[in-house]
Amino acid sequence: MGRKIMILFGPPGAGKGTHAPKVVEALKIPQLSTGDMLRAAVEAGTEVGKQAKAVMDSGGLVSDEIVIGIIADTIKGEECKNGFILDGFPRTLEQSQKLDEMLKANGEEVNCVMALEVPDGVLTERICGRWIHKASGRSYHVKFAKPKSLPEGATPSPENMKDDQTGEPLMQRGDDTEAALTKRLESYHAQTVPILKHYEPKGIVSCCNANQDMDKVWAEIEAGIAKIKKVDEACCNANQDMDKVWAEIEAGIAKIK
Repeated sequence: MGRKIMILFGPPGAGKGTHAPKVVEALKIPQLSTGDMLRAAVEAGTEVGKQAKAVMDSGGLVSDEIVIGIIADTIKGEECKNGFILDGFPRTLEQSQKLDEMLKANGEEVNCVMALEVPDGVLTERICGRWIHKASGRSYHVKFAKPKSLPEGATPSPENMKDDQTGEPLMQRGDDTEAALTKRLESYHAQTVPILKHYEPKGIVSCCNANQDMDKVWAEIEAGIAKIKKVDEACCNANQDMDKVWAEIEAGIAKIK
């Protein structure tokens, strides 16, 4: 039985952090973040981890080959025996091609790609309206979760955006500004669209409208997950009479259709 191998895409503010744990629970496989895997490999002192540490200590960028090597080591672990979800990788078409090569060497391939989609204007409102209390991590929003200190109709500023509990000024993250977000979104779209087109011919890409009620978003995600489950269920016992083998193959094809 093949492993479930999924890639999860979504621009900043699309809700990946909200829905990813549900996907993990539904598929019973772990979510792998490249950042977490990189840190773990460095801490463990693996061969690839040592290579990554040397590059980072010198101020360089970790190469695609090193990242692929870290993923290859990680997915050998017991927790990945049934599959895994990649979050944050691949980020470019070239990385997706290298990922495919690595998996192909093990007789595997990506069998589900999920992309959460939200209009850029909505993302700008969601993200650029966020303010945080640095000491506690409490989060506010100028429209959806206003602090008590913000007068109706007032323009948000450090003077009128204050933590409800301490009265201390709130702050915005450096990458939560409209200028920074515009660059992040331009980069995301430029990199992600070619990756989705790369996997579309395989019929494994599901695009989910994440700009709707949470229940409706999850319903669309579940529909995408169903594809990977059908692939998993379409396994055939070839150690029997030819007619029976073909009957199982036909049943598997029917599930995928």
